[in-house]
Amino acid sequence: MLQTQNIFEKEFAKETIFLDRNMITPHYTPKVLPFRETYIEDISNLVSKTLKGQKADNLFIYGKTGTGKTSVTKHVMEQLLEFASQKNLPVEGNYVNCRNHNSKYRILVKIVKEFYPEENFLGFSAAFVYEKLLDYARKEKHLVLVLDEIDKVKDLDELVYGLTRCNDELDKGSISIIGISNNLMFKDRLDPRTKSSLCQHEMIFPPYNAQELSEILEQRTEIAFKPDSVEGSAIHLAAAIAAQESGDARTAVMLLLHAGEISDKKGLRKVTDLEVKKAKKKVEEELIFNMISTLPEQQQLVLYAISSLSVEKKPMHKITGAIEVGVLFSGEIYDEYCRLSKKFKETTVSARWYRQYISELEMYGLIVSTNSGKGIKGQTRLIKLGFDAEKIKGLIEKELAT
Repeated sequence: MLQTQNIFEKEFAKETIFLDRNMITPHYTPKVLPFRETYIEDISNLVSKTLKGQKADNLFIYGKTGTGKTSVTKHVMEQLLEFASQKNLPVEGNYVNCRNHNSKYRILVKIVKEFYPEENFLGFSAAFVYEKLLDYARKEKHLVLVLDEIDKVKDLDELVYGLTRCNDELDKGSISIIGISNNLMFKDRLDPRTKSSLCQHEMIFPPYNAQELSEILEQRTEIAFKPDSVEGSAIHLAAAIAAQESGDARTAVMLLLHAGEISDKKGLRKVTDLEVKKAKKKVEEELIFNMISTLPEQQQLVLYAISSLSVEKKPMHKITGAIEVGVLFSGEIYDEYCRLSKKFKETTVSARWYRQYISELEMYGLIVSTNSGKGIKGQTRLIKLGFDAEKIKGLIEKELAT
């Protein structure tokens, strides 16, 4: 019987222009974070109080995706904990991605599990887990809790109020919070007590400009690609596209990553402008789907109502005889949203908050809205989805099912 070659032998033997592909993925956090030195210093100044046995003030960081919020915060925390360990200081930290742990109970369990790795807290009440956290801090520990994508927490007011007020019960030790959010308007929805507790200090991370993105990409290219395998013009083009779209470093990095993959697939030895242009559509689609998955559930429900109606509704016929495809009335979307809220057992927000969600979805570029104008009886707001309705509907269904 003939020995057949392993199916992966051919793939393994392929030439690649990557030196280390992992270095050009959005998940890699570089040790040097250019153009964010001021923010690193400001956050360091805040958390450094813990090294002197004092409680650090709470901090709320927000800004668009890809502006370095998480990378900077993780970098500062790594440095803080490394220094504390070297000096044998009772400072500890914990990072929680609130998209994966989206309730007070899940977050508390995630935190205490790391402080008590030998114990199992599943099945115990939130009050019990909360007390365990306090007991740990009472050992004269100063804890800094990083809550990333904090806007995804369902019972956030209860969580933040509890964590910030727990210091009143601590004679020794302390608990501080760093909250991170991509949602620029999220703070406005917080309960006044929560806002005053969480937002002792605030930082807004601005988007990067084209020149900054070029330098970031040049830095990444040196460690991710083989020498002279990426043309300078390709780097500048990726930076220009990302700066024009959002100022998002992730967009720029993903453009070069996919451009490199296209080059590899074609057996090319260089990444040129052409590969970057071809990568643009795929990256845009990935970013849109990623943005949708990070939206709070109420916004996802509004977007789900829009995508569902866009799929089902027939084209609109105007009095003038013109036909509009995929155009919806604001009122019918709200009615569908209310129906879906009941179906998924979610609280239905008022019409005022619904209009706020519509404005935010438009700000993110997910929908387009206009006044009805000529050809339609009365005055109303017309809304149209900016992307493929079937794909968005399917994506949100997966998100709501989790």
